[in-house]
Amino acid sequence: MSAVPGGPTAGPSRRDPYAGFEGRVGRTFAESEPAWPPRRAPGAAGPGRAPNIVVVLVDDMGYSDIGPFGSEIPTPVLDELAGRGLRLANYHTMPLCSPARAALLTGLNPHRVGYSTVANFDPGFPGYGMEIADDVPTLAEVLHDAGYATYAVGKWHLTRDSASNAADDRRNWPLQKGFDRYYGVLEGLTSLFHPHQLVRDNSPLDIDELPEGYYYTDDITDEAISMVKSLRAHDPDKPFFLYVAHNAVHGPLQARPEDIERQHGRYEGGWDALRATRFARQIADGLFPEGTALPGRNSEAGFEVGPWSELTDVQQGRCARYMEVYAAMVANIDRNLGRLTDTLRALGELDDTIVVFTSDNGGTGEGGPEGTRSYFSRFVHQPVPDDWEPDVDRDTGLIGGPQSLVHYPRGWGMASNTPFRLYKGQTHAGGVRVPFVLSWPGGLPRAADDPGVRHQYQYVTDIAPTLLDLAGVPRPGHRLGRPVQEPDGVSFVPVLRDGRTESAHREQYCEISGNRSFYRDGWKLVTLHRPGTPYDDGEWALYDLRTDPTETTDVAAGHPGVVKELAAAWEAAAWRNGVFPLGDGSGALALRHPAEERFHRPLTLLPGTPELERYRSSLLISFRSFDVTVELDEHGPADRGVLVSHGDQGGGYSLYVEGGRLRFAYNEYGRLHEADAGPLPAGRRTVTLSATAVEGLRWEFRVLVDGAETGRLDRGVHQLIGMAPLQGISVGVDRKSPVSWPLYERHRSFRYTGGLRSVTYAPGAHAPYSPELVARALGEAAAAFE
Repeated sequence: MSAVPGGPTAGPSRRDPYAGFEGRVGRTFAESEPAWPPRRAPGAAGPGRAPNIVVVLVDDMGYSDIGPFGSEIPTPVLDELAGRGLRLANYHTMPLCSPARAALLTGLNPHRVGYSTVANFDPGFPGYGMEIADDVPTLAEVLHDAGYATYAVGKWHLTRDSASNAADDRRNWPLQKGFDRYYGVLEGLTSLFHPHQLVRDNSPLDIDELPEGYYYTDDITDEAISMVKSLRAHDPDKPFFLYVAHNAVHGPLQARPEDIERQHGRYEGGWDALRATRFARQIADGLFPEGTALPGRNSEAGFEVGPWSELTDVQQGRCARYMEVYAAMVANIDRNLGRLTDTLRALGELDDTIVVFTSDNGGTGEGGPEGTRSYFSRFVHQPVPDDWEPDVDRDTGLIGGPQSLVHYPRGWGMASNTPFRLYKGQTHAGGVRVPFVLSWPGGLPRAADDPGVRHQYQYVTDIAPTLLDLAGVPRPGHRLGRPVQEPDGVSFVPVLRDGRTESAHREQYCEISGNRSFYRDGWKLVTLHRPGTPYDDGEWALYDLRTDPTETTDVAAGHPGVVKELAAAWEAAAWRNGVFPLGDGSGALALRHPAEERFHRPLTLLPGTPELERYRSSLLISFRSFDVTVELDEHGPADRGVLVSHGDQGGGYSLYVEGGRLRFAYNEYGRLHEADAGPLPAGRRTVTLSATAVEGLRWEFRVLVDGAETGRLDRGVHQLIGMAPLQGISVGVDRKSPVSWPLYERHRSFRYTGGLRSVTYAPGAHAPYSPELVARALGEAAAAFE
């Protein structure tokens, strides 16, 4: 319809409000005819409405950890889904979490999206940008544009750590990447009993204490079920996409006591026996052909696993406990999936819902040869002094509970990855082959003679195009008026519908932390790169996966032409996908965007400030001396509580007043140190905690009142580095996971009752061993020789 006669003329900056209207507009309603633009409604691959889509992604779960892939862990819900659906026995992913998630949600190779590694780096190169660009539509965005409701719960880990704070523009948070609702943790890991920063939609939650009996896996499932129920209460027809990204079974391993008890005694036989029984089930189930070899125990230096029989009885008992906790976490995931599928069944929608269950990468060797009860003391990437304690001797009964942040010994990671070699972080099969179950009875009914196992090679980038294909939603060539990047993945719907169909995914490069591989038509070229060594063709091993799916026999010497061809193909793919530069000994990964310099300035926090985010908090103290000054307007004789806290049961420190005395607590990766700083006199006071960085990655602590020293720790303590402290800084309270468990048992979060004016952090200069300073020095030295 044309513009109103006599009205203003439409121009470049003024659009005719009636342009394109298909009804008729007169001066009054009586002279007019209405018309409505069409509502968005996704197409369906079959009759009826488009299917719901549920993607369940588990963290660090190996190939053999669920019943449909050979496990003894009870997973009845997954058994049922696999029984009605399909198993992909030859599905591959990336060997680290952020790259795998980027590939899953975009259909692009992760380096192209900017995720060469986990989203905890920012060295200033395209493959390490840690942001999904606007011309890379996510699966959630495409489905949302097509009319789907889109929900996400759990682990995100696609937001750079420096952008996870409440002051960020949030452009790479879940809601800005296509999700209507989100609840979970933006970072890569957390305590399952006391998650360090929960986020609802676009806002971090300010929580002092969590309810009794809280467990994170249960919580995110509650939220997911609530989202689905709310949708159906408001709209009976709209399909939904639900992304359930578990933080479990990533370390630290933590499970409910009753769930651990159900696994008691199951793992006394050890990892060698477990591996053999799981492999036998896999062969019997048709996941591998008869004659497939089970490799020997991992023997590569730094990744080796010893025989279970050589452990002492005490060691075996402790190691069995670790695996009981891990199995309890897996069983809990299955039970929570059952709660979700029961909800869909009650709504009459389970058969009309595509359910995908898989893992982001294989099982891990992070716990070292013996396992650790001090997860963050082992989970560091800097050289540590000879007296560094990778573990704290604590009661075995604490393993798996809220007081102990633990990880299993790598023998269990090896068993988790049965029948493959090596672990998460490596491009060998143990790092990249994981379980994959897909169920959609209403749209992919299984024929009676179909065993339900697919052996074709598929890759994580194939998930998004496959789900769009099943849903009948085309991936757009343009979005918001701009062309979008083409995907790398291909739909494997033909393979799902007919197991005799060949995979359309014929070749694939992979790289993580210098470990590389290239797959083409059954051949796999792979390296296990030693950090600091040259990247040369001597690293390559070659496997014929058609006859050797478990990578036991290196045939590189017999096929030099294949090695040369695939090595050249890897090099070309690496340049095409933004893989370079590869990591070396320069320390460049420690460098950060110059804008982060503002995070190193002194900072004053006022009472009532929500907990400071983890990464922002860590920059005030990491690898440096620092002072914390607490200004008290009026401290009374009866006042008590925490003045400032930073950290949790994995490591941290706090100043508090109890019984009229000022006290300092330092949690050294699970080992608690305390200092009595004497009576705190009533009145206006200035309390200072002074930390001096000394040799050996240690701090020396002093406590001062009105400038006079009143207490100190008797000796220097190891600094908190890596991911510790996991929980950020709190003023006037010790939120959620406490620094001191005895104090928590007495007073819970223990809010200060007096007049607290402010807490000021004054970071000192970086110590000479700061990774950032070392990286800059190495770069300057290299530049001098160019």
